[in-house]
Amino acid sequence: MRRNTLVHIYTLTNGHGIEARIMTYGAALVSLKTPDRNGKLANVVLGFDSLDPCLAAVPYYGATVGRYANRIANGRFTLDGKCYQLPQNNGTNSLHGGTLGFDKHVWSADPPVPGSSALRLSYVSADGEEGYPGRLTAHVTYRLSDDDSLSIEYQAVTAAPTPVNLVNHAYFNLSGDPQATVLDHLLTLRAERFTPVDAALIPTGELRSVADSPFDFRLPHVIGARIDDSDAQLSRGNGYDHNWVLSKTGSQEPELAAVLTDPRSGRSMEVRTTQPGMQFYSGNFLDGKPTGAGSVFAYRTGLCLETQHFPDSPNHPAFPSTILRPGQTYRETTVLSFLVQP
Repeated sequence: MRRNTLVHIYTLTNGHGIEARIMTYGAALVSLKTPDRNGKLANVVLGFDSLDPCLAAVPYYGATVGRYANRIANGRFTLDGKCYQLPQNNGTNSLHGGTLGFDKHVWSADPPVPGSSALRLSYVSADGEEGYPGRLTAHVTYRLSDDDSLSIEYQAVTAAPTPVNLVNHAYFNLSGDPQATVLDHLLTLRAERFTPVDAALIPTGELRSVADSPFDFRLPHVIGARIDDSDAQLSRGNGYDHNWVLSKTGSQEPELAAVLTDPRSGRSMEVRTTQPGMQFYSGNFLDGKPTGAGSVFAYRTGLCLETQHFPDSPNHPAFPSTILRPGQTYRETTVLSFLVQP
């Protein structure tokens, strides 16, 4: 980022006091305050208090990640007979768009009109940026409603065929206490299958049943109850860091994908999405170290529910396609709805 580039933070509020703050650097959700069962507001996403740590650190707190979120094996894919090489910023893989992904750019913003609770941000990715073909124009709109829902709406168009997978990378801790772990949160995932990974955390191509495994969240489960089970997939991810195949009806509208609840505070969050997958990441690499060496948050004090297309999809023809072509419009929506349990 150029040092003379101004970064702005916009605040959205609704009639019940819920507040979302969005930063133009990375089109990031930097704060989201919701009430507990006693009406006390607290921030339920992890993040930094100033810009400098965002420039130095890598955990993608609340950012819009792209051009392709998650991993692409060996930083390489073939499209229309041509091989493209991407930065290998995660071992041999390319992760979250590469070295300078969408999370590390300042997006332009259309300031909310008076009385509106919506913010639209835009970024133009040049042809060849981070190795990706085609000039891509991307938009993300945050919309806070009086039904206590925050919707995140994505659109993109391209000048040449290219993979696109835009994701919000918020770390949630519904307790409102960033020092507390998320291991006692209850999680439900509407998914009967997940995509197991190899040692490099790349999907093998199998769509495996969650039945009789620690990956079965079809009924509410305490996150910490099975996270340390003897399981090869848990060992590879150092916990949960996998993509679930969401159970879909074929509707074009966002469908319920997950429910997260913190029993202590009573806060609960429903996640609806148009996306086919969800990466549940249990904060296994948060380490409490200073910025530049991880994050300032301790082990498993935040979790991600990244609604997405599957990792490494450009190299798996059987996965839902992520290829956007000229004349098409990429459209995906995720809705976070906040409730309070008695």
